[in-house]
This record gives sequence, structure tokens and C-alpha cells, in this order.
Amino acid sequence: MEEGMKSLKKNVVPENSSMASDMKQVKELGKEMERMDTGQELQEEKHLYTDPIQELNGQEK
Repeated sequence: MEEGMKSLKKNVVPENSSMASDMKQVKELGKEMERMDTGQELQEEKHLYTDPIQELNGQEK
């Protein structure tokens, strides 16, 4: 193991885990995303806009 890396037990799941654990959860998350408004819908219907700094950072990649 590289110096400076923390060792983690294999059976420990972090509280902030954002990865789906199985295909069922992947499908459920996909359905949730389909129901979410797009950026354009948020701008037009709810007058919400993205953070310009985050938008610029996303374009640099």
C-alpha cells in the first residue's frame, strides 16, 4: 500500500457512498433522474440558474 493512503476494511461502507450497490438501485436512480428538471427547465420555469464558476469549470475538461 502506498505511503499516505489510509487502509480501509473491506466490509465498511462509508456514509457518503454515492455508488449504486446493485443493478436494482441503478435502475431506481435512473428513474429518479428522468423525473428531475433539466437545467433549461429550471431556468425557464423556476428562474434558477447555475453557478457561473461551476459552469466554467465544467467546460474546461
